[in-house]
Amino acid sequence: MTDVHHIQVPLWYLPLLVLIPAVVAAGVVPWLSRQARARVVPEKDPDWSIPPLTDSRGQGISLIHRWDVRCKIVTMLAYSFAIASLSHLSAAVAALCVSLVVLLTSKVSFHKVMLRIFALGGFLGMLVVVMPLTVPANPGDTLLVFGSLDWLEVNLRGVILAATIAAKAMAIALLMEPLLSTAPLPVTLHGLSRLGVPDMAGQMVLLSYRYLHVFTHEARRMTAGMKARGFEKKTSLDTLRALGNFLGMIFVRSFERTERVFDAMQARGYKGRFPDPGRLQIQWRDILLTGVWIAAGTALVWFDWVKG
Repeated sequence: MTDVHHIQVPLWYLPLLVLIPAVVAAGVVPWLSRQARARVVPEKDPDWSIPPLTDSRGQGISLIHRWDVRCKIVTMLAYSFAIASLSHLSAAVAALCVSLVVLLTSKVSFHKVMLRIFALGGFLGMLVVVMPLTVPANPGDTLLVFGSLDWLEVNLRGVILAATIAAKAMAIALLMEPLLSTAPLPVTLHGLSRLGVPDMAGQMVLLSYRYLHVFTHEARRMTAGMKARGFEKKTSLDTLRALGNFLGMIFVRSFERTERVFDAMQARGYKGRFPDPGRLQIQWRDILLTGVWIAAGTALVWFDWVKG
């Protein structure tokens, strides 16, 4: 392919490109792990039957907190689709910058944001590594060749494409924290119900979130009891048998607790619907903020179209 441009770079660039991300990951991953353990195993054992349904460590109430939850859900969903439609790296980076600005103004927990990024980073990291090596070379593409390794060609178009996808994914993922952490979960689910989502779906999500903490705490207690009795994970039938018994006990206890919870709900007058957590009312500032978001999404789409 005569129209493909090849750029020869020194071979020592290759280990440098591998070592720099590895060193960064070696420093970031342990820090995130410590932050996750600090959140999972706090100094004082909390009441796991009442998990926090909103971010209580925020530094204040922002404009996103006061935004009507229905407008917030619809606007961020439409804005996310606008981000997903972008096709140029510059527009995707601009969308990522907008998401970062929203994070700073919404005053959500920085540690939760970093954990969300870390959960997404594994997949995006593989994408950034694999795509430049697998994208087929088209006329006009530029390929990097490291030293005499002619079989190892990095397509710069693949690098740009992977970076564009990663920026769009990060921009959308970062918006989920202001959406979920700036209003209590019952209020968010109530807003979804007012938008037409079946009430039963919202109740299932709320109960699942609430009692997932309880079952997780129960699993930790059982794991601590097994370790206190000398249990160690090994590649053996005894370990498989112990893990099978462990999962069976978790299932039985979960089923029994579910029956008790449902009986308690019926004894308190549950008729298939939870009471509304509050009255939702759209005000002029909600409409104004929605218009600003729609304008920002339209501007990004227009900028991306102009770049094309």
